[in-house]
Amino acid sequence: MINFSLALLFSAAMMNGGDNPPDLVLSRFAGPDITPSPACLAVAPTGEVFVGVDMIGSLGKDPGKGRILRLTDTDNDGQMDGHTEFAVVDNPRGILVQGNKVYVLHTTFSPETKKATGMALVVFEDKDGDGRADGAPQPLVEHLSNTRYIQERGTDHATNGIRMGIDGWIYIAVGDFGFHNATDRSGRKLTMLGGGIVRVRPDGTELEIYTHGTRNVYDVAIDPYMNIFTRENTNDGGGWNVRFSHHLQTGEYGYPVLFQHFTDEIIPALADLGGGSGTGALFMAEPGWPASYNNVPMMADWGRSRLYIHRVTPDGSTFTQQEEEFLNVPQITDLDVDGSGRLFLSAWDGAGYSGSPKKGYVIRAVPQNWTYQAFPDIAKAPVETLAGLLKSASAVARLAASQELIARGDRQAALNVANDTQLPLYARVAGIYTYAQAAGKEAVPALTALVQDDAVREHVLRALTDRKGTTDAVSETVFLAALKDASPRVRAAAIIGLGRLGRASAAGALLQTPVPASFVAPAKDVEGPHATPNAAIVLPHLAVRALVELHAVDSAVAGISKANGTLALWALRYMHDPKAVNGLIAAYRVSKNDKLKKEILTTLARLYKKEADYDASWWWGTRPDSHGPYYKAVTWESSPVIEKFLKNEALKAGTLRKPYFADLDARHRMDIPAFATAKKPEAVSKEPKVDLEKIKSKKGQVGKSSIEDVLLAINQLKGDPAKGKLLFTTQGCIACHSISKGEKMKGPFMGQVGSIMNREQIAESILKPNASISQGFATVMITAKGNKTYTGFVTEETAARVVLRNIAGDVFALRTADILSRKEMKTSMMPAGLANALSYDELASLVTFLSQQKK
Repeated sequence: MINFSLALLFSAAMMNGGDNPPDLVLSRFAGPDITPSPACLAVAPTGEVFVGVDMIGSLGKDPGKGRILRLTDTDNDGQMDGHTEFAVVDNPRGILVQGNKVYVLHTTFSPETKKATGMALVVFEDKDGDGRADGAPQPLVEHLSNTRYIQERGTDHATNGIRMGIDGWIYIAVGDFGFHNATDRSGRKLTMLGGGIVRVRPDGTELEIYTHGTRNVYDVAIDPYMNIFTRENTNDGGGWNVRFSHHLQTGEYGYPVLFQHFTDEIIPALADLGGGSGTGALFMAEPGWPASYNNVPMMADWGRSRLYIHRVTPDGSTFTQQEEEFLNVPQITDLDVDGSGRLFLSAWDGAGYSGSPKKGYVIRAVPQNWTYQAFPDIAKAPVETLAGLLKSASAVARLAASQELIARGDRQAALNVANDTQLPLYARVAGIYTYAQAAGKEAVPALTALVQDDAVREHVLRALTDRKGTTDAVSETVFLAALKDASPRVRAAAIIGLGRLGRASAAGALLQTPVPASFVAPAKDVEGPHATPNAAIVLPHLAVRALVELHAVDSAVAGISKANGTLALWALRYMHDPKAVNGLIAAYRVSKNDKLKKEILTTLARLYKKEADYDASWWWGTRPDSHGPYYKAVTWESSPVIEKFLKNEALKAGTLRKPYFADLDARHRMDIPAFATAKKPEAVSKEPKVDLEKIKSKKGQVGKSSIEDVLLAINQLKGDPAKGKLLFTTQGCIACHSISKGEKMKGPFMGQVGSIMNREQIAESILKPNASISQGFATVMITAKGNKTYTGFVTEETAARVVLRNIAGDVFALRTADILSRKEMKTSMMPAGLANALSYDELASLVTFLSQQKK
């Protein structure tokens, strides 16, 4: 049952969805008096809950409002009965607890200027167990987000959740701010243009990119076999939706530059889920939970106020999925589970985009008839106990035991588990990764012997190349043999491993990876299938990534005219090397195959430009340029050679093939004048002029009542969506908003608002437009050269220009080189009072219509 106090908190969410599962018991663990605005949480195996209170919020910019609280429930009744302030940090976005260490990802601020200086992954210690950190944190990775955008906008698209896999890496969800010169403890620097997943060792070394090309991913769910799943955020106003993805190491997921017109080159998401806002994630694998809710990724969606389960089914080296609604939790932010099977969830509960001291709470959920089972003191447990926990059906227990065995340097217990063919696969996998970490290079002989075991081959291959510092002792022979394995998962592990080994001698074998018929570029001006599962594309995609990692230019050039030349040409698209260009031209000149010659021309067109070196001064926007193949394209040393060759071929082809070269130029944005065609003037759309001042001057039932009375009234009214659709025009909404992807984008896109806000939030945003401005709904003020100022919504953005539309419908295209400053306003461009003339029923109808927009 849900207790009475929690039922009150859930009342709004219950109006939008069904009841929570009857075989679970939910209780309010902590309320806003202790945990207001909880952005993240993590649970120790023993049950202590660490909550990140974030009173700055996603769009706030003032420091001094964040902390980590440690909550305890000593009598295990589902309600907190003690708490301490563990540490003070700003914008906590991810927490991970391992023993007496607590890892925290958060925004950093300058004590002098009070401005954000970036984001950092740090570790606190509590050696005396008093629930308070023993002094200042130790920085592990610094500059993990783009400082400029955090200062201008806040942390909403920055770097977020952290979680450890059984391989001992800390996986970090990077939003599409990306980062420039993130620096780990060894001094290694890394730059990532856009979002994805990065990982680092617990000591802050070996920072590396795991996957790239996602949008605003907030957290990761990691299963016992190191499959990683994410639920990514909705695009602000661009019409792209939440996506559920399976992350394969080295994979490119395409957002935003390959996301529409170059989808043949990406690993697509497993599903497009409509509007929403993915937040916390957890792979539930605990033996006390009902089978129907166990061994599944659980994904929080802040916008939909729900926790979802995704049923994943193996499909080649990847999966397919089916989404199911699970729990209703108002603006859920995060979740984690302890060693006794207690699931804890944090809820923002309407705290706004800048936090609230009166909103937010933590919930505990357990199965019916759950009984508390004390988790052992890992640090004091004998090796026999740790070995037993490593075999446990509990993922929490296995990870805790693994980390303790590694800390003690005990290898044999882990190797015994890895070698025991009578154990479940999850236990053997835990043994393999624990042994690999504890033994380092000395693990290679025993792991190599284990490759012969069909049941664990995939996982042994991954473990052998998991740490690049140990790969010099690894033979590539077993990986080359595994390329022919019957299992596509084994072949995927072999391909990735060969790329990590870094030996160019493997290129020839990688080039034999078949390319399926589904490797097809989208038609001109058609958005490709970026969220349609395509298991067949995974292995060749990974092979291309491995060839690029090996910089196998010579092998790729040699493979152009061979049987699998398609894969060689695919890899060459990313090899900006004069040898690649010269090899392509030479292959073209000797080829008699018209199809192959066209593919070579396409590859050369792709190589004509490359992505500019990222210096953190450009890139991000709520509506980024998605044309591709580059965001900020620049020419390089072989560009003149390519241009000369293409021009000569165009001359030889004559006027009949002029459109072909024009399309080639446009698709790849080469901007070669000889291929340009006259641009047709853009059609000027006739849009109704709306007198907003006249609308807001009228006083109907809404205008004569207090906002509180209006909100209470419309909560009781169903509203007529058909009437609301008409009011969308007559009340001036149409002046700034579009509701269909087919319409020209104006200000904030309303086609997904029902997946981001509930009815009450929509009503409040209409009545109080300045109270809580959502992501992508902010007004921007730009000052430009010539003493000019522009205020409006950003409707389009590239590296070269920003397009702005003001409240009157005027459109301004500004060169980025002319922009002197850009600032998001704290007030909305939408004037208050546009609903004044409406009756309660009319406003309820408008709100109902908008709440149904969930495309």
